[in-house]
Amino acid sequence: MSLSNEINDELDILELFNSDSTKEGIKVHAAAEPKTIAATKRLYAKGLISQVDGGYLTPLGIQAYDLAVKLKSILT
Repeated sequence: MSLSNEINDELDILELFNSDSTKEGIKVHAAAEPKTIAATKRLYAKGLISQVDGGYLTPLGIQAYDLAVKLKSILT
């Protein structure tokens, strides 16, 4: 199984969040790299984050974050 660059970019954005606090979000500014902006928009479209430019993890986003952290831990 090979992960696309787009999926890797989305995982990088998920790693920016702190799942310990639902009151802690992120903001991706218009000056960010185009791949970062695009990944954030895709995460929003998938229902993982609350705003097109970041915001907070949704309940589904928290699950995705937790699974990504577990997978990274297993693989490293």
